Amino acid sequence: MRIVGLRRSAILCGAIALAASAFIASADAQNAAPPTPAGASGPSPTKQAVENRRAAYTLIGNSFRYFGAVAKGAAPYDEAEATKRAARIALLAAIPAENFPEGSNVGEPDSKAKADIWSNRSDFEKKLRDFQAHAAELVEVNAKEKGATEALKAAVAALGQDCKGCHDSYKAK
Repeated sequence: MRIVGLRRSAILCGAIALAASAFIASADAQNAAPPTPAGASGPSPTKQAVENRRAAYTLIGNSFRYFGAVAKGAAPYDEAEATKRAARIALLAAIPAENFPEGSNVGEPDSKAKADIWSNRSDFEKKLRDFQAHAAELVEVNAKEKGATEALKAAVAALGQDCKGCHDSYKAK
């Protein structure tokens, strides 16, 4: 029985890694500037970066709310739902880092990103790396714990603190 659980965890981790690789490769291909026919126009690279990061943050928030409710005891833990949402968060966590290029500080109302992102780039990038690491940890803890355990709640809290810390520093209210 234990071997089956380990095999399933290994398959899940492999599937997540494969999906993340495919998604990142697809995102890289989508972010490459396609040839545009004469006279054609499309969103500028800056506008596309803003749209990409806003979409990623929206999807991350939608998936993370479930874990917040579970951690507070407001929603029951469901293994399939938690696995799906944790994998989604981990997959999406890589997108923001690629979508804050120089020159994409467009300000409100198009973006709530503060100029401090670009003037304090090393701290911002560290916060993004921490978020990615904690998103991966949530996947691991969920696969191992399979319930609303203290370890899962701690992983949720760590990821939530990453969000709050970045929002406090780099998002306009």
